[in-house]
Amino acid sequence: MDSMTISLSHCFVIVHDYDEALAFYRDAVGLEVRNDVQFEGNRWLTLGAAGQPEVEIGLEIPGYYPNTLPEDKRATAALLAKGLLPGIIFRTDDCDKIFDRVRASGADVLQEPMDQPYGVRDCAFRDPSGTMVRFSQTG
Repeated sequence: MDSMTISLSHCFVIVHDYDEALAFYRDAVGLEVRNDVQFEGNRWLTLGAAGQPEVEIGLEIPGYYPNTLPEDKRATAALLAKGLLPGIIFRTDDCDKIFDRVRASGADVLQEPMDQPYGVRDCAFRDPSGTMVRFSQTG
């Protein structure tokens, strides 16, 4: 087998409103904006952690892609509204500090910081679109 490298570049979170999501992920979570570009009636909005410049989190609204069928856009929006789309987990060195900061923003708390039997301390919120956002501290 030939040797090669592979690494994560982008991942995406579906949101119902770009500006609400931007306020949450930038202001409450503390991510930095990498791109915020309007084009062809759409928006390319990515954020990332300062210590991880090679990874960007893209925010997308249901039906972001131009060929999305109306019924698929509605189905995605319905799953988002129910909080049934995959969440995102951030690694942190201080779970309690990030919990206090995000909670102070008014975010919906799902779980206060707690020590898990599998070796992490974590907490969880819902972002303004209903997606679960967890913060995990090891060690």
